[in-house]
Amino acid sequence: MIRQLKVARDQAVEQRTAAMVTMKAMLVHAPDTLRRETAGKTQISLARQLAALRPRRLEGPEDALRHTLRTLAKRWQYLDAEAKDLTEMIGDPVQRAAPQMLEPSGIGVDTAAEILVMTGDNPERIKSEAALAKLAGIAPVPTGSGMTNGRHRINHGGHRQLNAATYRTVIARMRFHQPTIDHVARRTAEGKTKREIIRCLKRYVIREVYHLLRPAPQTASAAS
Repeated sequence: MIRQLKVARDQAVEQRTAAMVTMKAMLVHAPDTLRRETAGKTQISLARQLAALRPRRLEGPEDALRHTLRTLAKRWQYLDAEAKDLTEMIGDPVQRAAPQMLEPSGIGVDTAAEILVMTGDNPERIKSEAALAKLAGIAPVPTGSGMTNGRHRINHGGHRQLNAATYRTVIARMRFHQPTIDHVARRTAEGKTKREIIRCLKRYVIREVYHLLRPAPQTASAAS
């Protein structure tokens, strides 16, 4: 159920992003007045304003541009509503399959759904926390050859969607989760780079996810 609903949601999100990118690219060639009016607006506000453009007779390039921006804005609004509806639909089977996944800070419905689908596809590969980290593309490997300098990088050969979901969780925690904010401040004072801090936080999230999945092995079959 989760996988099937996610196919439609992910496609809606992808097409919504494409519509917004196209709108912003076309605004580069818009009249100065329209560019000033739309500068600095959020995506929702921008789409609302462009969708309200009054259509004109097609007598020149500016008229065609206004029609195009209005069409793209209405498309973005439709896809945005569709993506939100599908996210709500996904929330129900996620809640039934693994309610514990929605309790930690930063793990939303979409992230939990991605985790469940991935674990449902690969139950035999998740035998340990390290195995899950490797599957998620978060397992560290040495950066040097021969005599290493003690630094590591991430092995990017894992499941990219799960990696992205873990990244979203980390970014949300860095903004709104006070213990994570304090951890980032402490690590920054120690001289760690932002990339190194995010790498460590992603591993912490994977460790947490692994222990959340262990008490509910039926989660994998429910996500299938």
